[in-house]
Amino acid sequence: MSEEAAAPKAPRFVWLFALAWAGGAIAYVPFLTILLPLRVIITSGADGVRMIAIITFLGAICASAGNILFGWLSDRSGVRKPWVLAGLVLSQALLVALPLSKSAWTTVGLILLWQLALNMMLGPLSAWAADRVPRKRTGFLGGLMALSPALGALSGVIVTVPGLADADQRLWLVSAMVAACVLPVVLVERDARAHVQPDDAAAERPRRHFALTMWAARLLVQIAEAALFAYLLLYFRSLDPLIQDSRVARLFSAVLAAAVPVAIVAGRIADRSARPALPLAVCALCSGLGLLGLAGATTIGEATLAYVWFGVATTVFLSLHSGQTLLVLPNPAHRGRDLGLFNLTNTVPSMIMPWLTVILVPERGFPALFAILALLALAASALLFSIKRLD
Repeated sequence: MSEEAAAPKAPRFVWLFALAWAGGAIAYVPFLTILLPLRVIITSGADGVRMIAIITFLGAICASAGNILFGWLSDRSGVRKPWVLAGLVLSQALLVALPLSKSAWTTVGLILLWQLALNMMLGPLSAWAADRVPRKRTGFLGGLMALSPALGALSGVIVTVPGLADADQRLWLVSAMVAACVLPVVLVERDARAHVQPDDAAAERPRRHFALTMWAARLLVQIAEAALFAYLLLYFRSLDPLIQDSRVARLFSAVLAAAVPVAIVAGRIADRSARPALPLAVCALCSGLGLLGLAGATTIGEATLAYVWFGVATTVFLSLHSGQTLLVLPNPAHRGRDLGLFNLTNTVPSMIMPWLTVILVPERGFPALFAILALLALAASALLFSIKRLD
């Protein structure tokens, strides 16, 4: 019997996994973008900017290594749930312990341990989806995963509501929201053995070049997304120095929310298509066109329209890609490890993008940066258009 035939349809699991995956975003989006910088500035003073840079760089390395390591360990152990639960408990314990740190370097150490613990949860969690979700529902799963960045951004709004919580209580609030999202899938759903018999694996194994093509395409698009995430406010202020940060934040959140229904519809289309990579190729093409629009924009209105186009297309691409990746894993017996390798496309751009920006923006401005990023997105689209099937 094939693995797909043996797998349950698991519509409940798909929804609970999407909620748990959103819990991962809630764990790091408000913390890394708002709460951590404020805390580092308090403990480091004038040296805060340098410490944030160090934490960002070393944190990306720990996240990359942790995702591969714990994904591999869950492969070896044959279970996912214990790793997910242990990662949840450890990461949230480290999060709420952060106020105990009295020095900048102690804070750095806690953050690096937190990154490892968080990826102890996320690595096996993604592999669990590969174990449980049938091939004909991976597009829908990817569409639901668009909820993750949207809820991550919403959680940042919630924890910063004036008067709701002080600095330490915000960490507890984040921890509670993460637990509320992740625990349902752990408590309700059954585990699945990570290992697959060789005959089953051979029947389901796609060719490795599909995986390499998908990996390269995501890396190219993710570099562009990381640049806009980090420098969106600075870009808008290069066009209008008086634009308020709250307006940019609302635009960012609105784009993430608008992408959710688009991603779900696109995921359904991918599930029914003979070429499930085609929606990804179209989204990458749209991302490239949006970046060209940003490069050519001369007013806030033009830049806003171009960013909405780019932001929706890129969010849909990244969400769908996360689901379609499950179709191209070379060996079902090593899903956790291989998904950890795919996760490098999320962390490596954080190491590449700052240098690309430093080289281009001071001398040539944001239009030059966006033109280069557009070429990367269009190259990703060309790679994906070349894929005729994913099995």
